[in-house]
Formats: sequence, structure tokens, C-alpha cells
Amino acid sequence: MITFARFGYRKTSMEEVARAADISRPGLYFLFSSKEALFRAAVTQALERDIAAAEHALAGTGRPLPERLVDAFDHWAGRYVGPLARDVAGVIEDNPGLLGEIVETMPRRFEQLITDAIAGESGHDAAPLVAQTVISTSIGLKHQTASREFYLARLKVAVGLLLR
Repeated sequence: MITFARFGYRKTSMEEVARAADISRPGLYFLFSSKEALFRAAVTQALERDIAAAEHALAGTGRPLPERLVDAFDHWAGRYVGPLARDVAGVIEDNPGLLGEIVETMPRRFEQLITDAIAGESGHDAAPLVAQTVISTSIGLKHQTASREFYLARLKVAVGLLLR
């Protein structure tokens, strides 16, 4: 993903990816039939890792809900704040046609995780709207902040206000 982020999808060659992965180019083609297949697999793996980490953060019911939510958002979006991280997110956002339905299903899955966590503590009626508002806030903060720490500090305030 870092190689794709550095050069962009179109300018990234299989040779560059092979070099970064410390594998031969033929070996890379043995594993992936095309650059598109490699890109799709890399993005899928990254998003599945992010969802699993967010799910794990939300499952820890021994902590207050606001802490669990901020932790989940850190795994889902916080890692994509900052210069290089923003480039990784950008290469994903700039190439939705290459990725298929995963660019829609994973965000919906994350939204459902957040909604379920909120519903478990504050009832089902308000949960979808609160979840959507926190997600919108996260998206805005991700583009406004220069560091992960600042993103998390501001998100913590927003979550606190929304869960009152």
C-alpha cells in the first residue's frame, strides 16, 4: 500500500512493488495475475484488518463506550491521518472502480459496528443518527487535522458531546 501511495496507482509498477516486498517480479506475478489484482488484495487486506481491529476495540465492554468508540475510529480512520497515511487513503479513494464493492461494503460494515455499539448502551432509536454523525465528524476531522493525536483529541470531544 505504501508503494501505491507513494507513486499513485497508475505510476506504480509491479517492479517497484516487487522491490518493496523483497520478492522477484516473476514471483509477484505468480501470486497476483495483474497489478489490479494485487491492488485489490492489498486494499482488501488493509480494510479487513481495520474492521477487525475496530470490532475488537468495540467488544471490550469493560471500558466506557466513548473510549471504545474513539479506539475503533482510530483503527478505522486515525491511522490514515498525516502526510503518508493520507496518501494511502487517497490512493484507495481515487480508485474505487478498481476495487469493486468493497469500497461500499466495508464502510457500511463499520457503520453497523458503530451503530450496534451505541444501541447497546443508549437504545436503538437514536443509535443510527448518532453513529452517522460521529462518522461524518470523523471524516471532517481526518481532512482538517495534520496529526493522528490531534484527530483523536478532537474526536474524543465530539464523541463525548454526542453521547451525552
